[in-house]
Amino acid sequence: MTNALLDELSWRGLIHDSTDPAELRDHLAGGGRRCYIGFDPTAPSLTIGNLLPITLLIRAARAGVGAVALFGGGTGLIGDPSGKSVERALLSAEDVAGNVARHREIMETIFGRALGADQQPSFVDNGDWLGRLGMIEFLRDVGKHFPVTEMVRRDSVRRRLNDPEVGLTYTEFSYSLLQAYDYRRLCEDHGVTLQLGASDQWGNIVAGIDYVRRVLRTQVHGLTCPLLLRADGTKFGKSERGAVWLTADRTSPYTFYQFLLNLSDVDAHTFALFFSLTEREPLERLFAEHAEAPGKRALQRHLARELTTLLHGPGALEAAEAASAALFSGDVKAIGADLISDVFADVPTVSEPLDRLSADGGWSVVDLLIATGLASSRRDAREHLGNGAVLVNGDRMAADSTVTEKDLLHGSVILIRRGRREWRVARFA
Repeated sequence: MTNALLDELSWRGLIHDSTDPAELRDHLAGGGRRCYIGFDPTAPSLTIGNLLPITLLIRAARAGVGAVALFGGGTGLIGDPSGKSVERALLSAEDVAGNVARHREIMETIFGRALGADQQPSFVDNGDWLGRLGMIEFLRDVGKHFPVTEMVRRDSVRRRLNDPEVGLTYTEFSYSLLQAYDYRRLCEDHGVTLQLGASDQWGNIVAGIDYVRRVLRTQVHGLTCPLLLRADGTKFGKSERGAVWLTADRTSPYTFYQFLLNLSDVDAHTFALFFSLTEREPLERLFAEHAEAPGKRALQRHLARELTTLLHGPGALEAAEAASAALFSGDVKAIGADLISDVFADVPTVSEPLDRLSADGGWSVVDLLIATGLASSRRDAREHLGNGAVLVNGDRMAADSTVTEKDLLHGSVILIRRGRREWRVARFA
């Protein structure tokens, strides 16, 4: 049996740390193996950073390794301190349960599109066992196997302990023990022998491996992938501001599509290796094509199409592409009412009373340009109009043009473009 999973991850640069590579390769070659990744339910949705572990499970399933997605219904009540400079705010049990349910819906949709019926991952919630684990049982069966001297050597613990302004609570200090206990239960109950995760989880993964080997006398393994970083070294999807979410209620399909379309060449190459489910040979051909003509953005377009379809479906991709084409051509009448706010989210907007359009002959486009800031004076406005540089709802305007209620798109909006790139939105009520 081949080691298709390790070969795939190695080619894509997705192996950061692992247990002994030769032992891991021999272990997977034995067949019938199962792996797991844990997901922290800190929010109702998931960010682009969470898509990396999801695609890792997809790659595992495609390579014949059984995949298990572990939801933190128990650990989510505490929160993983790894990589955090301050303690997480504790969520209520109701919020954690709601987040777990939402995460499962998201993953079922993605896995359903990416995998066959016989490859679907198992879904498990650690709240099922951690919620029943008593303090005495935890201290006797788990805590006694973890020397404190070893735990405080970990970078994530040492950094917090050395910061007198923050410190580390006992709750956070115990988190890695709960994650180790998860590995034991998954090994005992589900036959899992490989844990996958991001590189900032390596300390927790090693703790779990040592615990399982000590208690169950079973050889288990771990492997981490690099963190998803921008070309400048900053993280993707780690903050509320500017986060790219995997659900349409937080990041619309159009916005997600445009985010991928506008990636730098360096980031697009990373995204293709980390996220694309396209096979190696066609992806390498795409890399070569992009290198020959980067201005065509073939790599970004491929990613935008593939990942928008994976997350939101072919219908959402079609709508996003239609909106993009309409924006590029100026034929904005083709953009649906539900997409206008997304497409023009970053465009300056003015609000005007509806009666401006009701006067005899309507409202002059000259005044409209001044009101929206596309002209500094009537003379400036007439000059732009005389040059044919102004379009209203995709139609070219003359110096004596006016707009009336009949020109409103979807009953309330007028879209103005000056030149090739300057847009304004005028909303009427």
